[in-house]
Amino acid sequence: MARYDMTGIGINLREIPDSNGVVKLKVLGLILDGPAHSAGVRQGDELLSIDGVDVLGRSAFEASSLLQGPNETFVNIMVKHGNCGPVESIRVQRQSIAKSPIFYRLEQVKSDSGSVGYVRLREFNALARKDFVTAMRRLEDMGASYFVIDLRDNLGGLVQAGIEIAKLFLNEGETVTYTVGRDPLSVKNIVAETSPLFTAPMIVLVNKNTASASEIVATALHDNCRAVLVGERTYGKGLIQSVFELSDGSGIVVTMGKYVTPNHMDINGNGIDPDFRTLPAWNEVSGYLSKCHKPREG
Repeated sequence: MARYDMTGIGINLREIPDSNGVVKLKVLGLILDGPAHSAGVRQGDELLSIDGVDVLGRSAFEASSLLQGPNETFVNIMVKHGNCGPVESIRVQRQSIAKSPIFYRLEQVKSDSGSVGYVRLREFNALARKDFVTAMRRLEDMGASYFVIDLRDNLGGLVQAGIEIAKLFLNEGETVTYTVGRDPLSVKNIVAETSPLFTAPMIVLVNKNTASASEIVATALHDNCRAVLVGERTYGKGLIQSVFELSDGSGIVVTMGKYVTPNHMDINGNGIDPDFRTLPAWNEVSGYLSKCHKPREG
C-alpha cells in the first residue's frame, strides 16, 4: 500500500448520516483480495469500532487514522454486515506489500474467427502498469484480436499508474486528461509521449463503483476513440487531493484541483455515462469507433 493509503487494510470508507444526522461509516469499496476483503469485510458493511474504539459520529479520516499501523500488525474491527445483518468482530492484518491487481484470460468468440483477451484491473497500484503490459502481450501472443478491459468496482489507487496505462493506447500528443484548479494558469494537459503499444479494438467495462483513476483511464480511451464504454454510469470522483502531516501526528486532506476528460467534461460529481448498457457485438464496436470524433486540443 502507498504511504498515504487511507486505511492500511484495503477499504474505502464513506460517511453516511442516519435519520438523526449522526454520521455512520460504511464500506464504500474494498481492494479485491486485500486484507479486509480476505478477512470477511464486504461492501456496504457498517464499521462500528476499531480496537474497541466506537467510531459512531467520527469522520472517515479519523477512522482511517485508527486503522493505520505498521506492516503485518493486526487491527480488530467490529462491523455490521448490510443494513440489518449480523455484527461480527474481525481481526485484520495490515499489509503494505502490493499484490498484482491483474487477472486475465483468453476467450473464444463463437460468431467470429478471432479471440478476445479479457483483462480485469482491480486497482492502480505500483505493479499495475508492468503487470498490465505483461497480460496484454501474453494475450496477443495467444491470438487475441480484441480486448475487454474490466474496470468495474475499481475505485482507483495511484492516479499516475492509471495515466501511464492510458498512454499505452494513445498516439503521441493525444490527451489523457486535463488538470484544472482555481488559478487559470494551473490548467495542465497530460498527453501521451510515444506511439501506442496496443491498437486493437476495445470494450471497457464500467459500473457505479468505477472511480478516480479508473474514470481517467476510461475517458482517455473513450474520448480518443480507442474504446467503447459498457455498463453503468461511473462514480464521479475527479478531485486532486494532497495529505499533509501536522506536528501532532494527525493530518489534513486538501483539495488542490480536479481532473477533466479530453472532451472537457468534469468527472467529479457527474460520472461518465456508458455507450452501451449491455455487451455489443464486435461489429457494433468497430462501427461505433469508426464514427467517433477525437477531441480538439486546448
